Amino acid sequence: EVRRLDEAARRTAAWSDAAEKTKRGSRNSGLRPDRGFIGHKAAKMMKRSKVLEHRMERAAREKAGLLKNIEETEALKMFPLVYDKERLVTVDQISFARGERQIFREFSLEIRSGDRIALKGRNGCGKSTLLKLIAGVEEPDAGQIRIGSRLKISVVSQDSSGLKGTLEEMEERAGLDRALFRAVLRKLDLSRDQFDKRLEEYSEGQRKKILLAKSLCEPSHLYIWDEPLNYIDIFTRIQIEELILSRQPTMVFVEHDRAFSERIATKAVSLCPAGQGQSLRTCTKSHLGWTLTFTVRFGGSGLDKGERDV
Repeated sequence: EVRRLDEAARRTAAWSDAAEKTKRGSRNSGLRPDRGFIGHKAAKMMKRSKVLEHRMERAAREKAGLLKNIEETEALKMFPLVYDKERLVTVDQISFARGERQIFREFSLEIRSGDRIALKGRNGCGKSTLLKLIAGVEEPDAGQIRIGSRLKISVVSQDSSGLKGTLEEMEERAGLDRALFRAVLRKLDLSRDQFDKRLEEYSEGQRKKILLAKSLCEPSHLYIWDEPLNYIDIFTRIQIEELILSRQPTMVFVEHDRAFSERIATKAVSLCPAGQGQSLRTCTKSHLGWTLTFTVRFGGSGLDKGERDV
């Protein structure tokens, strides 16, 4: 914007100078130039140039102030822990059904140190269910989920209805640093006048911010986030993205913001409903791009694997 105004001001000033020069010089078709008219025209152009210059200066000051505010905003923080083993979680041939509906059949997955796995798939394919199974909220009907010894897991769930009581009671239950937790909440644009309300009175968006702030404040080996960016403004999203890329925590997450997922994820696992042939597809990011590894199961028995670059 500043550059555009600067160019417009320079162009108008040049027109003014060119018009002013025509006041003197050779006749045009035998007639002397009307110096009064030309001078008036040049003055109007110069005035317009000055107006553009003032607009440019004002825009520059506003943009500079905005940039200064962004630079002075303290960055968000998180505290990922380094696990002493390469493998954190092993999901080994699990099956899971909800009523008559089969969600997983002989499904396997490994979470290794440094992985940031984005779960993909249409609604109802089991993304949130898989996160709950890994977090221990649900138990598989068959197979095993092996969690590393003394592994600390931090969870941002999709459902925030379990938040009850006061903010202070929550801080005590979770063992959070009160000053840090509330500073993060302020960075997530939760106003101070909300701090004295009961959590049941918060909006869905405010409760989601509570869960996200809590997770950022928890030192953990593994972060399990289910749609963490719902209700989060664009500037905070950028901060969270930069924070994750900087601290490189081990994560498994579901997020519908495609740009965020593609930049953050080191792997993308696409889930398909059990019984429809393909049940697992994994994309792994490297300096060469993304490599697609797919596993196809028919009726939960036969197994075929392939790999290609994409």
